[in-house]
Amino acid sequence: MMEFIRDYLDVCVFAVLGLMSILAFAYAIERFLHYRRVQVRQFEQLESLKLDLNKGLTIIATIGSNAPYIGLLGTVFGIMLTFYDIGQSGSIDTKAVMVGLALALKATALGLFVAIPAMIFYNALLARSEALQSEWLIAHHRER
Repeated sequence: MMEFIRDYLDVCVFAVLGLMSILAFAYAIERFLHYRRVQVRQFEQLESLKLDLNKGLTIIATIGSNAPYIGLLGTVFGIMLTFYDIGQSGSIDTKAVMVGLALALKATALGLFVAIPAMIFYNALLARSEALQSEWLIAHHRER
């Protein structure tokens, strides 16, 4: 089992985080472009506008909030592998331990690298969504 984890840990963690990054970026670009085309006056009801504006935001938020955990999971498995290797060799080689830990921490770094932009995209899109909803309220002379 540990050999399987050693062989495929980086590939699996990086593939999942890479997919998450691509999805977050794609949804963010689609939403930014959609928000530029939205005509708030075309919506009869505010709730219809909200439904239209909020499509895809949950995915971006989910990616932003969960990417660090995927990275952390990779780090935990990397540390487990380092300890397993120490246990198997019967001796402590400082160089091997430090290299193993450094390699394990790259998963956390990548998780943060995916999460931070995703949360920036989410917050920017949420602010724009709220601004468009306010424009609708102004256009329809209503208050919340």
